[in-house]
Amino acid sequence: MADTTTTSSADSATSTTAGAGTPADTRVPTVIADDVHITYRIVGTGAGRGSATAALSRIFNRKKPKPGIREVRAVRGVSFIAYKGEAIGLIGTNGSGKSTLLQAIAGLQPVERGRIFSHGQPSLLGVNAALMNDLTGERNVILGGLAMGMSKQQVQERYQGIVDFSGINEKGDFISLPMRTYSSGMGARLRFSIAAAKDHDVLMIDEALATGDASFQRRSQKRIEELRQTAGTVFLVSHGIGTIRETCDRVLWLEHGVLRMDGPTQEVCDAYEEFGKQ
Repeated sequence: MADTTTTSSADSATSTTAGAGTPADTRVPTVIADDVHITYRIVGTGAGRGSATAALSRIFNRKKPKPGIREVRAVRGVSFIAYKGEAIGLIGTNGSGKSTLLQAIAGLQPVERGRIFSHGQPSLLGVNAALMNDLTGERNVILGGLAMGMSKQQVQERYQGIVDFSGINEKGDFISLPMRTYSSGMGARLRFSIAAAKDHDVLMIDEALATGDASFQRRSQKRIEELRQTAGTVFLVSHGIGTIRETCDRVLWLEHGVLRMDGPTQEVCDAYEEFGKQ
């Protein structure tokens, strides 16, 4: 059994002050990642890795496939402290461990070694407000709000604001249509709108702001600023460096599962872009 603990505890988070260089009583920690390691174990077959040629060979030769386990180290020894009021961007090339790290913070992905402490309940956009394709957008707004802990009255009071914020109805009455008729961008905007209707201790957003027009992105950035002031911490994963620069004041750069850099947005983004030119 792996030596790992994931804890949601305000007392635990507040009592840890390592690494920040700032007295604990001036900033409130919301997430602490302490030497986090995450490994995926993929069960597969032997030679051929499931290719068509290998499958035909097994059929004709009557050979049983040899089971095997492949390990992928998605996150390797990542440590950081996030504080209330911060908007933190996560950048890195594809497969660098950004989404995996967010899932671990949300409690959806177990860690192999290390610990994650959180103040309150982290919310990962698209999970707490999971949408159902066979239901209308209207029904999804109601169910999504309830799933995130809103009361029926709160959902009713915020319903029109959610719809207007998403822009779903700007080109027709799409909110009354099943979600399966939506484009991926429309679905992402509605997810963000539902999640953003509630204040969060920790809100994690994975590529949601990459969709939508400039007007929606401006509304989203303004809402993130409000969340930072009224709630806790916002994490944003995006391949768009421009979005990170405009939205975040701190950036974590992950590469091959390793935290390569943690610092002010301009400094880290400049280093990342220079790295991409090499």
